[in-house]
Amino acid sequence: MEKGASSARPNWDSPVQFLLACVSYAVGLGNVWRFPYLCQMHGGGGFLIPYLLMLFLEGVPLFYMELAIGQKMRQGSIGAWTNISPYLGGVGLASVVTSLYVCLYYNIINGWSFWYLFHSFQAVLPWSTCPLSANRTEPLEECRVATPTQYFFYRETLNISPSIETNGGLHMGQALCLLLAWVMTYLFIIHGVKSTGKVVYFTATFPYVVLTIYLIRGLTLHGAFNGVTFMFTPKMEQLADPMTWINAATQILFSLGLGFGSLIAFSSYNQYNNNFERQAVIVSLVNSGTSIFASIVTFAIYGFKATVKYEDCLDRVRLLLMNSFNLAEDVITQENVLNWVEKLNSSYPGEFAQIADKLETCDLDKELNTVGTSPGLAFIVYSEAIMNMPLSQFWSVLYFFMLLLLGMGSMLGNVTAIITPMRDFKMFARISDEMLNGMMCVFCLVLGLGFTTPSGNYWFTMFNDYGATFSLLFIVLIEVITVSYYYGIKRFSKDIEDMLGHAPNWYYKIMWGGVSPLLLIALLIFYIVNYIQGGTPTYQAWNQELGEAVVTEYPLFGQIFIAILIVSSVSCVPITALYVYCTRRRPSAMAVYT
Repeated sequence: MEKGASSARPNWDSPVQFLLACVSYAVGLGNVWRFPYLCQMHGGGGFLIPYLLMLFLEGVPLFYMELAIGQKMRQGSIGAWTNISPYLGGVGLASVVTSLYVCLYYNIINGWSFWYLFHSFQAVLPWSTCPLSANRTEPLEECRVATPTQYFFYRETLNISPSIETNGGLHMGQALCLLLAWVMTYLFIIHGVKSTGKVVYFTATFPYVVLTIYLIRGLTLHGAFNGVTFMFTPKMEQLADPMTWINAATQILFSLGLGFGSLIAFSSYNQYNNNFERQAVIVSLVNSGTSIFASIVTFAIYGFKATVKYEDCLDRVRLLLMNSFNLAEDVITQENVLNWVEKLNSSYPGEFAQIADKLETCDLDKELNTVGTSPGLAFIVYSEAIMNMPLSQFWSVLYFFMLLLLGMGSMLGNVTAIITPMRDFKMFARISDEMLNGMMCVFCLVLGLGFTTPSGNYWFTMFNDYGATFSLLFIVLIEVITVSYYYGIKRFSKDIEDMLGHAPNWYYKIMWGGVSPLLLIALLIFYIVNYIQGGTPTYQAWNQELGEAVVTEYPLFGQIFIAILIVSSVSCVPITALYVYCTRRRPSAMAVYT
Protein backbone atom coordinates (compact mmCIF):
# COMPACT_ATOMS: atom_id res chain seq x y z
CA MET A 1 0.00 0.00 0.00
CA GLU A 2 1.22 3.48 -0.82
CA LYS A 3 2.14 5.69 2.10
CA GLY A 4 0.01 8.49 0.77
CA ALA A 5 -3.11 6.38 1.11
CA SER A 6 -2.33 5.71 4.74
CA SER A 7 -1.57 9.31 5.68
CA ALA A 8 -4.71 10.64 3.98
CA ARG A 9 -6.97 8.11 5.61
CA PRO A 10 -9.37 9.43 8.28
CA ASN A 11 -9.25 8.00 11.80
CA TRP A 12 -11.65 7.41 14.64
CA ASP A 13 -11.56 10.29 17.09
CA SER A 14 -10.66 7.89 19.90
CA PRO A 15 -10.31 4.16 20.65
CA VAL A 16 -13.63 4.39 22.51
CA GLN A 17 -15.36 5.41 19.28
CA PHE A 18 -13.99 2.35 17.50
CA LEU A 19 -14.94 0.10 20.40
CA LEU A 20 -18.51 1.41 20.41
CA ALA A 21 -18.74 1.05 16.62
CA CYS A 22 -17.81 -2.63 16.94
CA VAL A 23 -20.29 -3.14 19.79
CA SER A 24 -23.06 -1.36 17.87
CA TYR A 25 -22.35 -3.52 14.81
CA ALA A 26 -22.04 -6.87 16.63
CA VAL A 27 -24.97 -6.44 19.04
CA GLY A 28 -28.09 -6.62 16.92
CA LEU A 29 -31.50 -8.19 16.51
CA GLY A 30 -30.03 -11.69 16.71
CA ASN A 31 -29.12 -11.11 20.35
CA VAL A 32 -32.78 -10.37 21.15
CA TRP A 33 -34.57 -13.13 19.23
CA ARG A 34 -32.12 -15.69 17.82
CA PHE A 35 -30.05 -16.49 20.91
CA PRO A 36 -33.04 -16.91 23.28
CA TYR A 37 -34.59 -19.31 20.77
CA LEU A 38 -31.41 -21.40 20.49
CA CYS A 39 -30.94 -21.40 24.26
CA GLN A 40 -34.49 -22.62 24.81
CA MET A 41 -34.28 -25.22 22.04
CA HIS A 42 -30.91 -26.68 23.07
CA GLY A 43 -31.10 -27.24 26.78
CA GLY A 44 -31.69 -23.89 28.46
CA GLY A 45 -28.75 -23.06 30.71
CA GLY A 46 -26.95 -26.14 29.37
CA PHE A 47 -26.62 -24.42 25.98
CA LEU A 48 -24.25 -21.92 27.55
CA ILE A 49 -21.58 -24.64 27.78
CA PRO A 50 -21.09 -25.12 24.00
CA TYR A 51 -21.86 -21.46 23.35
CA LEU A 52 -19.09 -20.16 25.61
CA LEU A 53 -16.67 -22.82 24.39
CA MET A 54 -17.26 -21.74 20.79
CA LEU A 55 -16.77 -18.13 21.83
CA PHE A 56 -13.19 -18.89 22.86
CA LEU A 57 -12.47 -21.51 20.18
CA GLU A 58 -13.51 -19.42 17.18
CA GLY A 59 -15.17 -16.14 18.16
CA VAL A 60 -12.40 -14.27 19.97
CA PRO A 61 -9.43 -15.47 17.84
CA LEU A 62 -11.14 -14.78 14.50
CA PHE A 63 -12.43 -11.41 15.67
CA TYR A 64 -8.86 -10.56 16.77
CA MET A 65 -7.52 -11.71 13.37
CA GLU A 66 -9.84 -9.48 11.32
CA LEU A 67 -9.11 -6.42 13.46
CA ALA A 68 -5.37 -7.04 13.08
CA ILE A 69 -5.63 -7.29 9.29
CA GLY A 70 -7.65 -4.10 8.96
CA GLN A 71 -5.44 -2.06 11.29
CA LYS A 72 -2.22 -3.24 9.62
CA MET A 73 -3.40 -2.86 6.04
CA ARG A 74 -5.35 0.41 6.52
CA GLN A 75 -7.69 -0.62 3.71
CA GLY A 76 -11.08 -2.23 3.21
CA SER A 77 -11.54 -5.95 2.64
CA ILE A 78 -10.69 -5.98 -1.09
CA GLY A 79 -7.52 -3.91 -0.74
CA ALA A 80 -6.41 -5.74 2.41
CA TRP A 81 -6.55 -9.21 0.87
CA THR A 82 -5.14 -7.99 -2.45
CA ASN A 83 -2.11 -6.64 -0.60
CA ILE A 84 -1.55 -10.05 0.95
CA SER A 85 -1.79 -11.57 -2.52
CA PRO A 86 -3.38 -10.30 -5.75
CA TYR A 87 -4.93 -13.74 -6.10
CA LEU A 88 -6.88 -13.23 -2.86
CA GLY A 89 -8.70 -10.04 -3.79
CA GLY A 90 -11.76 -12.16 -4.43
CA VAL A 91 -12.02 -12.89 -0.70
CA GLY A 92 -12.65 -9.20 -0.07
CA LEU A 93 -14.97 -9.00 -3.07
CA ALA A 94 -17.00 -11.95 -1.73
CA SER A 95 -17.34 -10.07 1.58
CA VAL A 96 -18.61 -7.00 -0.26
CA VAL A 97 -21.17 -9.01 -2.24
CA THR A 98 -22.39 -10.73 0.94
CA SER A 99 -22.66 -7.41 2.78
CA LEU A 100 -24.58 -5.98 -0.17
CA TYR A 101 -27.12 -8.81 0.04
CA VAL A 102 -27.52 -8.15 3.76
CA CYS A 103 -27.94 -4.41 3.18
CA LEU A 104 -30.67 -5.05 0.63
CA TYR A 105 -32.93 -6.95 3.01
CA TYR A 106 -31.80 -6.00 6.53
CA ASN A 107 -33.14 -2.47 6.41
CA ILE A 108 -36.65 -3.79 5.80
CA ILE A 109 -36.55 -4.98 9.44
CA ASN A 110 -35.83 -1.38 10.43
CA GLY A 111 -38.81 -0.46 8.26
CA TRP A 112 -40.97 -2.84 10.30
CA SER A 113 -39.64 -1.23 13.48
CA PHE A 114 -40.68 2.20 12.18
CA TRP A 115 -44.10 0.81 11.24
CA TYR A 116 -44.72 -0.65 14.70
CA LEU A 117 -43.23 2.42 16.38
CA PHE A 118 -45.62 4.76 14.56
CA HIS A 119 -48.61 2.50 15.31
CA SER A 120 -47.69 2.48 19.00
CA PHE A 121 -48.91 6.08 19.38
CA GLN A 122 -52.58 5.06 19.48
CA ALA A 123 -55.10 4.84 22.29
CA VAL A 124 -55.59 1.15 21.47
CA LEU A 125 -52.66 -0.81 20.00
CA PRO A 126 -53.84 -1.96 16.56
CA TRP A 127 -52.52 -5.50 17.03
CA SER A 128 -54.60 -6.00 20.19
CA THR A 129 -57.97 -6.31 18.41
CA CYS A 130 -59.27 -7.70 15.14
CA PRO A 131 -60.78 -5.46 12.46
CA LEU A 132 -64.48 -5.98 11.77
CA SER A 133 -65.71 -8.03 8.82
CA ALA A 134 -67.71 -6.57 5.93
CA ASN A 135 -70.97 -6.66 7.87
CA ARG A 136 -69.34 -4.62 10.68
CA THR A 137 -70.86 -6.84 13.35
CA GLU A 138 -68.18 -9.44 14.08
CA PRO A 139 -64.36 -9.74 13.83
CA LEU A 140 -62.77 -10.65 10.53
CA GLU A 141 -62.64 -14.45 10.33
CA GLU A 142 -58.98 -14.61 9.19
CA CYS A 143 -57.92 -12.45 12.13
CA ARG A 144 -60.03 -14.41 14.62
CA VAL A 145 -58.39 -17.68 13.54
CA ALA A 146 -54.88 -16.22 13.29
CA THR A 147 -54.94 -14.03 16.46
CA PRO A 148 -54.76 -10.23 16.20
CA THR A 149 -50.96 -10.02 16.57
CA GLN A 150 -50.29 -12.45 13.72
CA TYR A 151 -52.93 -10.82 11.55
CA PHE A 152 -51.43 -7.37 12.09
CA PHE A 153 -47.95 -8.54 11.15
CA TYR A 154 -48.77 -10.70 8.15
CA ARG A 155 -51.75 -8.83 6.69
CA GLU A 156 -51.45 -5.23 7.89
CA THR A 157 -47.66 -4.87 8.05
CA LEU A 158 -46.68 -7.12 5.13
CA ASN A 159 -49.95 -7.34 3.16
CA ILE A 160 -48.60 -10.83 2.43
CA SER A 161 -49.66 -12.90 -0.57
CA PRO A 162 -50.53 -16.61 -0.33
CA SER A 163 -47.31 -17.64 -2.12
CA ILE A 164 -44.09 -16.35 -3.64
CA GLU A 165 -45.65 -16.78 -7.07
CA THR A 166 -48.44 -14.29 -6.32
CA ASN A 167 -47.41 -10.65 -6.36
CA GLY A 168 -48.82 -7.16 -6.55
CA GLY A 169 -47.92 -3.52 -6.14
CA LEU A 170 -45.86 -1.90 -3.42
CA HIS A 171 -47.20 -1.65 0.10
CA MET A 172 -46.89 2.14 0.24
CA GLY A 173 -46.78 2.29 4.03
CA GLN A 174 -43.88 -0.14 4.16
CA ALA A 175 -42.19 1.52 1.18
CA LEU A 176 -42.24 4.84 3.03
CA CYS A 177 -40.89 3.20 6.19
CA LEU A 178 -38.08 1.63 4.15
CA LEU A 179 -37.34 5.04 2.61
CA LEU A 180 -37.17 6.53 6.10
CA ALA A 181 -34.82 3.74 7.23
CA TRP A 182 -32.46 4.46 4.34
CA VAL A 183 -32.63 8.22 4.92
CA MET A 184 -31.64 7.65 8.54
CA THR A 185 -28.85 5.28 7.47
CA TYR A 186 -27.55 7.92 5.05
CA LEU A 187 -27.58 10.64 7.70
CA PHE A 188 -25.62 8.34 10.02
CA ILE A 189 -22.90 7.68 7.42
CA ILE A 190 -23.05 10.90 5.39
CA HIS A 191 -19.49 11.94 6.27
CA GLY A 192 -18.11 8.44 6.57
CA VAL A 193 -16.30 7.53 9.75
CA LYS A 194 -16.52 11.13 11.00
CA SER A 195 -20.32 10.96 11.34
CA THR A 196 -20.51 7.25 12.15
CA GLY A 197 -18.13 7.74 15.07
CA LYS A 198 -20.51 10.23 16.66
CA VAL A 199 -23.66 8.18 16.07
CA VAL A 200 -22.33 5.03 17.74
CA TYR A 201 -22.23 6.74 21.12
CA PHE A 202 -26.02 6.54 21.02
CA THR A 203 -26.71 3.38 18.98
CA ALA A 204 -24.29 1.32 21.09
CA THR A 205 -25.40 2.48 24.53
CA PHE A 206 -29.10 3.36 24.48
CA PRO A 207 -30.31 -0.23 23.77
CA TYR A 208 -28.71 -1.22 27.09
CA VAL A 209 -30.70 1.48 28.85
CA VAL A 210 -33.90 0.09 27.33
CA LEU A 211 -32.95 -3.51 28.08
CA THR A 212 -32.26 -2.58 31.69
CA ILE A 213 -35.61 -0.80 31.99
CA TYR A 214 -37.30 -3.82 30.42
CA LEU A 215 -35.46 -6.16 32.78
CA ILE A 216 -36.71 -4.27 35.84
CA ARG A 217 -40.23 -4.10 34.44
CA GLY A 218 -40.15 -7.66 33.14
CA LEU A 219 -39.08 -9.21 36.44
CA THR A 220 -41.95 -7.45 38.23
CA LEU A 221 -44.56 -8.90 35.85
CA HIS A 222 -46.81 -11.73 36.98
CA GLY A 223 -45.28 -15.03 35.88
CA ALA A 224 -41.94 -13.56 34.81
CA PHE A 225 -39.93 -16.04 36.87
CA ASN A 226 -41.78 -18.91 35.19
CA GLY A 227 -40.09 -17.83 31.97
CA VAL A 228 -36.66 -17.20 33.49
CA THR A 229 -36.73 -20.56 35.30
CA PHE A 230 -37.78 -22.33 32.10
CA MET A 231 -35.03 -20.57 30.21
CA PHE A 232 -32.21 -21.62 32.50
CA THR A 233 -33.41 -25.09 33.48
CA PRO A 234 -30.60 -27.18 31.94
CA LYS A 235 -31.38 -30.14 29.71
CA MET A 236 -27.95 -31.69 29.71
CA GLU A 237 -28.96 -34.47 27.31
CA GLN A 238 -28.96 -31.83 24.57
CA LEU A 239 -25.16 -31.73 24.77
CA ALA A 240 -25.12 -35.11 23.00
CA ASP A 241 -26.90 -33.58 20.01
CA PRO A 242 -24.43 -32.39 17.29
CA MET A 243 -26.90 -29.67 16.29
CA THR A 244 -26.46 -28.04 19.70
CA TRP A 245 -22.74 -27.54 19.07
CA ILE A 246 -23.21 -26.54 15.44
CA ASN A 247 -25.82 -23.90 16.29
CA ALA A 248 -23.60 -22.59 19.09
CA ALA A 249 -20.70 -22.21 16.66
CA THR A 250 -22.72 -20.53 13.91
CA GLN A 251 -24.40 -18.17 16.40
CA ILE A 252 -21.00 -16.98 17.64
CA LEU A 253 -19.70 -16.58 14.08
CA PHE A 254 -22.62 -14.57 12.74
CA SER A 255 -23.34 -12.61 15.90
CA LEU A 256 -19.82 -11.15 15.90
CA GLY A 257 -20.17 -10.26 12.23
CA LEU A 258 -17.14 -12.18 10.97
CA GLY A 259 -16.51 -12.44 7.23
CA PHE A 260 -18.59 -9.44 6.15
CA GLY A 261 -15.56 -7.16 5.89
CA SER A 262 -17.10 -4.72 8.37
CA LEU A 263 -14.51 -5.38 11.07
CA ILE A 264 -11.64 -5.00 8.60
CA ALA A 265 -13.19 -1.73 7.40
CA PHE A 266 -13.74 -0.39 10.91
CA SER A 267 -10.22 -1.24 12.12
CA SER A 268 -8.67 0.26 8.99
CA TYR A 269 -9.53 3.69 10.46
CA ASN A 270 -7.56 2.99 13.67
CA GLN A 271 -4.26 4.51 14.65
CA TYR A 272 -1.43 2.12 13.80
CA ASN A 273 -0.62 1.34 17.44
CA ASN A 274 -4.19 1.05 18.69
CA ASN A 275 -4.61 -1.83 21.20
CA PHE A 276 -7.07 -3.90 19.16
CA GLU A 277 -6.19 -7.03 21.19
CA ARG A 278 -7.95 -5.72 24.28
CA GLN A 279 -10.81 -4.37 22.18
CA ALA A 280 -11.35 -7.74 20.48
CA VAL A 281 -11.76 -9.46 23.84
CA ILE A 282 -14.03 -6.71 25.21
CA VAL A 283 -16.38 -6.66 22.20
CA SER A 284 -16.59 -10.46 22.07
CA LEU A 285 -17.46 -10.69 25.76
CA VAL A 286 -19.90 -7.77 25.59
CA ASN A 287 -21.66 -9.34 22.60
CA SER A 288 -22.11 -12.71 24.30
CA GLY A 289 -22.99 -11.09 27.61
CA THR A 290 -25.67 -9.07 25.84
CA SER A 291 -27.15 -12.26 24.37
CA ILE A 292 -27.48 -13.77 27.85
CA PHE A 293 -28.77 -10.50 29.32
CA ALA A 294 -31.34 -10.11 26.52
CA SER A 295 -32.43 -13.72 27.06
CA ILE A 296 -33.30 -12.99 30.69
CA VAL A 297 -35.32 -9.96 29.57
CA THR A 298 -36.95 -11.92 26.74
CA PHE A 299 -37.97 -14.89 28.87
CA ALA A 300 -39.25 -12.66 31.64
CA ILE A 301 -41.59 -11.14 29.06
CA TYR A 302 -42.42 -14.54 27.56
CA GLY A 303 -43.04 -15.91 31.06
CA PHE A 304 -45.59 -13.17 31.65
CA LYS A 305 -47.24 -13.81 28.28
CA ALA A 306 -47.32 -17.59 28.79
CA THR A 307 -48.65 -17.29 32.36
CA VAL A 308 -51.48 -14.99 31.25
CA LYS A 309 -52.45 -17.43 28.50
CA TYR A 310 -52.16 -20.40 30.85
CA GLU A 311 -54.33 -18.78 33.51
CA ASP A 312 -56.90 -17.70 30.89
CA CYS A 313 -57.06 -21.33 29.83
CA LEU A 314 -57.55 -22.43 33.45
CA ASP A 315 -60.37 -19.90 33.85
CA ARG A 316 -62.16 -21.25 30.78
CA VAL A 317 -61.84 -24.81 32.08
CA ARG A 318 -62.99 -23.68 35.52
CA LEU A 319 -66.07 -21.96 34.06
CA LEU A 320 -66.93 -25.03 31.98
CA LEU A 321 -66.72 -27.35 35.00
CA MET A 322 -68.76 -24.99 37.18
CA ASN A 323 -71.56 -24.79 34.61
CA SER A 324 -71.50 -28.50 33.74
CA PHE A 325 -71.39 -29.88 37.30
CA ASN A 326 -73.09 -27.05 39.21
CA LEU A 327 -70.04 -26.33 41.33
CA ALA A 328 -69.89 -23.26 43.54
CA GLU A 329 -67.47 -20.50 42.54
CA ASP A 330 -65.56 -20.71 45.83
CA VAL A 331 -65.19 -24.49 45.58
CA ILE A 332 -63.28 -24.70 42.33
CA THR A 333 -60.45 -22.21 41.98
CA GLN A 334 -57.69 -21.52 39.48
CA GLU A 335 -55.23 -23.31 41.74
CA ASN A 336 -57.19 -26.57 42.05
CA VAL A 337 -59.00 -26.67 38.71
CA LEU A 338 -56.69 -29.35 37.26
CA ASN A 339 -57.27 -31.52 40.33
CA TRP A 340 -60.99 -31.15 39.79
CA VAL A 341 -60.58 -32.28 36.18
CA GLU A 342 -59.00 -35.54 37.33
CA LYS A 343 -61.50 -35.95 40.17
CA LEU A 344 -64.58 -35.40 38.00
CA ASN A 345 -63.22 -37.60 35.21
CA SER A 346 -62.80 -40.53 37.61
CA SER A 347 -66.03 -39.95 39.61
CA TYR A 348 -68.41 -39.08 36.77
CA PRO A 349 -66.91 -40.56 33.57
CA GLY A 350 -70.21 -40.48 31.66
CA GLU A 351 -71.01 -36.84 32.32
CA PHE A 352 -67.34 -35.87 31.86
CA ALA A 353 -67.23 -37.53 28.43
CA GLN A 354 -69.98 -35.18 27.25
CA ILE A 355 -67.75 -32.11 27.77
CA ALA A 356 -64.41 -33.72 26.90
CA ASP A 357 -64.36 -32.28 23.39
CA LYS A 358 -64.86 -28.76 24.81
CA LEU A 359 -62.22 -29.15 27.48
CA GLU A 360 -58.92 -27.41 26.75
CA THR A 361 -55.52 -28.79 27.76
CA CYS A 362 -53.72 -26.12 29.76
CA ASP A 363 -49.94 -26.52 29.68
CA LEU A 364 -47.57 -23.78 30.87
CA ASP A 365 -44.50 -25.45 29.34
CA LYS A 366 -46.23 -25.57 25.96
CA GLU A 367 -46.94 -21.85 26.15
CA LEU A 368 -43.30 -21.17 27.06
CA ASN A 369 -42.13 -23.11 24.00
CA THR A 370 -43.47 -20.50 21.57
CA VAL A 371 -40.23 -18.52 21.19
CA GLY A 372 -39.97 -17.03 17.71
CA THR A 373 -37.45 -18.41 15.21
CA SER A 374 -37.39 -15.41 12.89
CA PRO A 375 -37.34 -11.62 13.07
CA GLY A 376 -41.03 -11.62 12.12
CA LEU A 377 -42.01 -13.88 14.97
CA ALA A 378 -40.00 -11.70 17.33
CA PHE A 379 -42.32 -8.83 16.40
CA ILE A 380 -45.38 -11.02 16.90
CA VAL A 381 -44.47 -12.56 20.25
CA TYR A 382 -43.19 -9.36 21.83
CA SER A 383 -46.14 -7.29 20.62
CA GLU A 384 -48.52 -9.88 22.07
CA ALA A 385 -46.82 -9.65 25.46
CA ILE A 386 -46.68 -5.85 25.37
CA MET A 387 -50.40 -5.43 24.74
CA ASN A 388 -51.15 -7.20 28.05
CA MET A 389 -48.97 -4.80 30.07
CA PRO A 390 -50.26 -1.69 31.84
CA LEU A 391 -49.26 1.44 29.87
CA SER A 392 -48.74 -0.81 26.83
CA GLN A 393 -48.19 2.15 24.48
CA PHE A 394 -45.19 3.31 26.50
CA TRP A 395 -43.59 -0.15 26.54
CA SER A 396 -44.31 -0.59 22.85
CA VAL A 397 -42.61 2.69 21.91
CA LEU A 398 -39.62 1.84 24.08
CA TYR A 399 -39.22 -1.67 22.65
CA PHE A 400 -39.54 -0.84 18.97
CA PHE A 401 -37.29 2.19 19.32
CA MET A 402 -34.69 -0.13 20.84
CA LEU A 403 -35.11 -2.58 17.91
CA LEU A 404 -34.65 0.31 15.52
CA LEU A 405 -31.37 1.35 17.15
CA LEU A 406 -30.08 -2.24 17.19
CA GLY A 407 -30.90 -2.59 13.51
CA MET A 408 -29.35 0.76 12.61
CA GLY A 409 -26.15 -0.08 14.48
CA SER A 410 -25.76 -3.24 12.44
CA MET A 411 -26.54 -1.37 9.22
CA LEU A 412 -23.68 1.05 9.86
CA GLY A 413 -21.25 -1.87 9.81
CA ASN A 414 -22.79 -3.48 6.73
CA VAL A 415 -22.73 -0.26 4.71
CA THR A 416 -19.18 0.55 5.84
CA ALA A 417 -18.10 -2.90 4.61
CA ILE A 418 -19.18 -1.85 1.11
CA ILE A 419 -18.24 1.82 1.08
CA THR A 420 -14.69 1.42 2.47
CA PRO A 421 -13.41 -0.95 -0.28
CA MET A 422 -15.03 1.29 -2.90
CA ARG A 423 -13.31 4.34 -1.43
CA ASP A 424 -9.94 2.56 -1.74
CA PHE A 425 -10.28 2.42 -5.54
CA LYS A 426 -8.88 5.37 -7.49
CA MET A 427 -12.03 5.62 -9.64
CA PHE A 428 -14.04 6.65 -6.55
CA ALA A 429 -11.33 8.83 -4.99
CA ARG A 430 -12.67 12.09 -6.45
CA ILE A 431 -16.27 11.47 -5.40
CA SER A 432 -17.20 13.09 -2.11
CA ASP A 433 -18.32 11.00 0.85
CA GLU A 434 -21.77 12.57 0.67
CA MET A 435 -22.20 11.64 -3.00
CA LEU A 436 -20.75 8.11 -2.81
CA ASN A 437 -22.68 7.21 0.34
CA GLY A 438 -25.85 8.68 -1.11
CA MET A 439 -25.50 6.69 -4.34
CA MET A 440 -25.02 3.52 -2.32
CA CYS A 441 -28.12 4.15 -0.19
CA VAL A 442 -30.31 5.00 -3.22
CA PHE A 443 -29.13 1.86 -5.04
CA CYS A 444 -30.01 -0.36 -2.07
CA LEU A 445 -33.33 1.42 -1.51
CA VAL A 446 -34.47 0.90 -5.11
CA LEU A 447 -33.63 -2.81 -5.05
CA GLY A 448 -35.01 -3.20 -1.53
CA LEU A 449 -38.46 -1.92 -2.54
CA GLY A 450 -39.12 -5.42 -3.86
CA PHE A 451 -39.35 -6.59 -0.25
CA THR A 452 -42.35 -4.31 0.30
CA THR A 453 -44.52 -6.12 -2.28
CA PRO A 454 -47.04 -8.81 -1.20
CA SER A 455 -44.52 -11.58 -1.95
CA GLY A 456 -41.62 -9.52 -0.58
CA ASN A 457 -41.45 -11.33 2.75
CA TYR A 458 -40.79 -14.63 0.95
CA TRP A 459 -37.84 -13.05 -0.88
CA PHE A 460 -36.73 -11.57 2.44
CA THR A 461 -36.73 -15.08 3.93
CA MET A 462 -34.74 -16.37 0.96
CA PHE A 463 -32.05 -13.70 1.39
CA ASN A 464 -32.01 -14.22 5.16
CA ASP A 465 -31.64 -18.01 4.87
CA TYR A 466 -29.28 -18.30 1.91
CA GLY A 467 -27.71 -14.90 1.20
CA ALA A 468 -24.96 -15.10 3.79
CA THR A 469 -24.73 -18.38 5.71
CA PHE A 470 -22.65 -20.53 3.35
CA SER A 471 -20.65 -17.63 1.94
CA LEU A 472 -19.60 -16.38 5.40
CA LEU A 473 -18.44 -19.83 6.48
CA PHE A 474 -16.48 -20.10 3.24
CA ILE A 475 -14.99 -16.60 3.50
CA VAL A 476 -13.88 -16.94 7.13
CA LEU A 477 -12.35 -20.35 6.41
CA ILE A 478 -10.32 -18.92 3.49
CA GLU A 479 -9.26 -16.00 5.70
CA VAL A 480 -7.89 -18.12 8.56
CA ILE A 481 -6.21 -20.61 6.20
CA THR A 482 -4.60 -17.74 4.30
CA VAL A 483 -3.25 -16.11 7.46
CA SER A 484 -2.08 -19.39 9.01
CA TYR A 485 -0.66 -21.29 6.03
CA TYR A 486 -0.13 -18.81 3.19
CA TYR A 487 1.02 -15.64 4.87
CA GLY A 488 2.23 -17.58 7.90
CA ILE A 489 1.47 -17.30 11.61
CA LYS A 490 5.07 -16.37 12.38
CA ARG A 491 5.02 -13.49 9.92
CA PHE A 492 1.55 -12.41 11.05
CA SER A 493 2.74 -12.43 14.67
CA LYS A 494 5.64 -10.10 13.77
CA ASP A 495 3.18 -7.66 12.20
CA ILE A 496 1.08 -7.71 15.37
CA GLU A 497 4.19 -7.21 17.50
CA ASP A 498 5.08 -4.21 15.35
CA MET A 499 1.67 -2.67 16.11
CA LEU A 500 1.19 -3.66 19.77
CA GLY A 501 4.72 -4.06 21.03
CA HIS A 502 4.20 -7.74 21.77
CA ALA A 503 3.34 -10.84 19.75
CA PRO A 504 0.04 -12.71 20.19
CA ASN A 505 0.19 -15.43 22.84
CA TRP A 506 0.07 -19.19 22.31
CA TYR A 507 -3.75 -19.28 22.58
CA TYR A 508 -4.30 -17.26 19.41
CA LYS A 509 -1.66 -19.17 17.47
CA ILE A 510 -3.17 -22.54 18.36
CA MET A 511 -6.66 -21.37 17.43
CA TRP A 512 -5.56 -19.91 14.07
CA GLY A 513 -3.33 -22.83 13.20
CA GLY A 514 -5.67 -25.71 13.93
CA VAL A 515 -8.78 -25.45 16.07
CA SER A 516 -10.66 -22.66 14.28
CA PRO A 517 -10.03 -23.98 10.72
CA LEU A 518 -11.15 -27.49 11.74
CA LEU A 519 -14.33 -26.13 13.28
CA LEU A 520 -15.11 -24.11 10.16
CA ILE A 521 -14.47 -27.09 7.88
CA ALA A 522 -16.84 -29.19 10.01
CA LEU A 523 -19.51 -26.48 9.81
CA LEU A 524 -19.15 -26.20 6.04
CA ILE A 525 -19.42 -29.96 5.56
CA PHE A 526 -22.48 -30.11 7.81
CA TYR A 527 -24.12 -27.23 5.93
CA ILE A 528 -23.58 -28.91 2.55
CA VAL A 529 -24.77 -32.35 3.75
CA ASN A 530 -27.78 -30.82 5.50
CA TYR A 531 -28.67 -28.83 2.38
CA ILE A 532 -28.47 -31.92 0.15
CA GLN A 533 -30.40 -34.15 2.54
CA GLY A 534 -33.00 -31.48 3.15
CA GLY A 535 -34.48 -31.92 -0.32
CA THR A 536 -36.28 -29.05 -2.01
CA PRO A 537 -35.88 -25.76 -0.06
CA THR A 538 -39.05 -24.61 1.66
CA TYR A 539 -40.53 -21.41 3.06
CA GLN A 540 -43.49 -20.47 5.27
CA ALA A 541 -46.41 -19.37 3.07
CA TRP A 542 -49.35 -17.58 4.67
CA ASN A 543 -52.65 -19.48 4.41
CA GLN A 544 -55.54 -17.05 4.79
CA GLU A 545 -58.13 -19.74 5.50
CA LEU A 546 -56.09 -21.43 8.23
CA GLY A 547 -54.77 -18.13 9.54
CA GLU A 548 -51.23 -19.47 9.82
CA ALA A 549 -48.02 -20.00 7.86
CA VAL A 550 -47.61 -23.41 6.25
CA VAL A 551 -44.48 -25.11 4.90
CA THR A 552 -44.31 -24.75 1.10
CA GLU A 553 -41.67 -25.74 -1.42
CA TYR A 554 -39.97 -23.02 -3.43
CA PRO A 555 -40.89 -23.08 -7.13
CA LEU A 556 -38.18 -23.72 -9.71
CA PHE A 557 -37.34 -20.03 -10.18
CA GLY A 558 -36.95 -19.70 -6.41
CA GLN A 559 -34.55 -22.64 -6.28
CA ILE A 560 -32.52 -21.16 -9.13
CA PHE A 561 -32.32 -17.82 -7.35
CA ILE A 562 -31.15 -19.53 -4.15
CA ALA A 563 -28.34 -21.14 -6.13
CA ILE A 564 -27.43 -17.74 -7.61
CA LEU A 565 -27.32 -16.18 -4.13
CA ILE A 566 -24.92 -18.83 -2.87
CA VAL A 567 -22.71 -19.08 -5.95
CA SER A 568 -22.50 -15.36 -6.77
CA SER A 569 -20.54 -14.51 -3.62
CA VAL A 570 -18.26 -17.54 -3.19
CA SER A 571 -17.42 -17.63 -6.91
CA CYS A 572 -15.72 -14.24 -6.51
CA VAL A 573 -12.74 -16.02 -4.94
CA PRO A 574 -11.84 -18.44 -7.79
CA ILE A 575 -12.92 -16.05 -10.56
CA THR A 576 -10.69 -13.25 -9.26
CA ALA A 577 -7.75 -15.63 -8.83
CA LEU A 578 -8.25 -16.93 -12.38
CA TYR A 579 -8.48 -13.39 -13.75
CA VAL A 580 -5.23 -12.37 -12.05
CA TYR A 581 -3.50 -15.50 -13.30
CA CYS A 582 -4.65 -14.95 -16.89
CA THR A 583 -3.63 -11.29 -16.92
CA ARG A 584 -0.20 -11.95 -15.43
CA ARG A 585 0.56 -15.19 -17.28
CA ARG A 586 3.16 -16.02 -14.69
CA PRO A 587 3.31 -16.89 -10.97
CA SER A 588 3.05 -13.79 -8.81
CA ALA A 589 5.36 -13.09 -5.93
CA MET A 590 3.52 -12.99 -2.68
CA ALA A 591 2.58 -9.46 -1.69
CA VAL A 592 3.32 -8.50 1.85
CA TYR A 593 1.93 -6.17 4.49
CA THR A 594 3.53 -2.74 4.27
